[in-house]
Amino acid sequence: MNGAPSNLENRVARIVRHALERGTSVDIDGLGTFLPGRDQGFRFVAQTKPRVFIAYVEEDLPAAKKLYSAFKRRGLRPWLDKKNLVPGQNWPRAIETAIQGSNFFVACFSQRSTCKRGSFHSELRFALNCAARVPLDEIFFIPVRLDGCVVPRNISRRIQYVDLFPEWERGVGRLVNVMRKQEAKRKRKQLPLAG
Repeated sequence: MNGAPSNLENRVARIVRHALERGTSVDIDGLGTFLPGRDQGFRFVAQTKPRVFIAYVEEDLPAAKKLYSAFKRRGLRPWLDKKNLVPGQNWPRAIETAIQGSNFFVACFSQRSTCKRGSFHSELRFALNCAARVPLDEIFFIPVRLDGCVVPRNISRRIQYVDLFPEWERGVGRLVNVMRKQEAKRKRKQLPLAG
């Protein structure tokens, strides 16, 4: 923003300062964490871990939570509605914001999800629209199969999926490997050219 700080910016700064003075860290999603320091100071740790949005149907929640834990253990920043939404939050808007702000969108397909109507398919459509704005050589939308289901044709004809069965760890390893390679590629593109 240009010019003087807005009223909202000043209020946020006061809230952060007050929390730090009480010795509480402040995590700002997508930005990083302010940690209390010595002598009324603070330090800031920028968020550099890739964010991974996990889309699923309610019946597949146990698998989605398992995937969330696996991503977190491997140094990623997973986003799952059951873990990240807070009471009173406008969830459709929060989900769209989380998808747009993610580095990767992982769609969990199963025999239950492919035939069920609802928000899962809305999230898929929204994520595919977001993926259309990503450079062609970048990976954003990653379909995974939780079982022997058929991935919808309009996705499977364009985007390669990963199987998380019968070998869960192997499938998760492939996913994380792809994400790390993609992030490294993005970082190389962002490096300034020496001249």
